[in-house]
Amino acid sequence: MRVKRVFLIVLDSLGVGSLPDAEKFGDAGANTLLHISQASSFLVPNLKRLGLYSTCEALQAEAPSPAAAAFRMREASAGKDTIIGHWEMCGIVSSQDMPTYPNGFPAALLQKFSAATGRGILCNRPYSGTKVIADYGEEHLKTGKWIVYTSADSVFQLAAHESIVSRQELYRACKIARELFQGKDGVGRVIARPFAGDPPFVRTDGRHDFALEPPKETLLDVLTASGLAVKAVGKISDIFAGRGITESF
Repeated sequence: MRVKRVFLIVLDSLGVGSLPDAEKFGDAGANTLLHISQASSFLVPNLKRLGLYSTCEALQAEAPSPAAAAFRMREASAGKDTIIGHWEMCGIVSSQDMPTYPNGFPAALLQKFSAATGRGILCNRPYSGTKVIADYGEEHLKTGKWIVYTSADSVFQLAAHESIVSRQELYRACKIARELFQGKDGVGRVIARPFAGDPPFVRTDGRHDFALEPPKETLLDVLTASGLAVKAVGKISDIFAGRGITESF
């Protein structure tokens, strides 16, 4: 029977155990499913019935016989970035992990970015996305400087208050950053993070990810070339730089 529809749902950040290279990324011993399953409020009866617990060694004693095919896979690519993982699910195995910046971005790159956008820089280090606007939001309002930060992933994140930086200007600045961050500094994503309001500030719905182009054909390209519709939800279209997507929600 020919399959007519496929729903591929990614439960981001719901790992079932660490891989041998986890220590390289500061993730030794990571097992999100095991840890959150210990909370009394964690109730996922349908996923459990389908076989979620059977994929986690530490929970297999609690796992009923799966009502679906359930198995665990080991990532073949180097790295742990969102883009690396999504690309691999669609046919691209990456031999090299994308650059991360635990100590902030190189001064020379930020100087070029600042000169090209006409604004200074605040923060420039790994930070929580909500905490960074709480800690630097007021200074940003006074100075007009960009709030630049990163995370454990290969990302350059740019936050700005919508009262002083329009979304158009923010997106334009992200495109400039995307052009600058190439080669050895080719971060997986440049992310626009607009926020609004008075303290406590809130992030708005204007997030937009500017990703590296997939280096070769993906499953999505194959599907659309075959005349099939590929409908992406959330940030998926951004992760694939819009390639192989017929409609995005």
